[in-house]
Amino acid sequence: MLPTIDEIVSNFELLDDWEERYRYVIELGRMMDPLPEEAHTDANKVKGCASQVWIDMRLDRAQGKPTLHLLGDSDAHIVRGLVALMIALYDGKTPEEALSTDALALFKELGLAEHLTPQRSNGVRSMVERIRRDAQVAQAAL
Repeated sequence: MLPTIDEIVSNFELLDDWEERYRYVIELGRMMDPLPEEAHTDANKVKGCASQVWIDMRLDRAQGKPTLHLLGDSDAHIVRGLVALMIALYDGKTPEEALSTDALALFKELGLAEHLTPQRSNGVRSMVERIRRDAQVAQAAL
């Protein structure tokens, strides 16, 4: 099970160098709930990522107010960890909360923005855009 985004930020601050931080991001990817094989579809595939990335978002109405539930996967270890960061940040939020969440600010706060290759940074932006678009669709459905 993934730690909360606040726990991730705290843990990140405890790590001294980027090699340790990269290992932690990879470990976060290993902690994610698995994406079922049947969810590895073109509809769930995030366009604009160099690696293959899938994000499955569903609207969960079981707790009263509708919240987003995300699962994801990637064929690259570090990218899988970045997907885990997105899930920790957005999972359990209402569509409105998700739309007001600034994932790129988090990546900047963690120092990831300047330590990712331009290709990975583009992939992160593609994931954020995809999640925001799905949240807009979910909000419109309410």
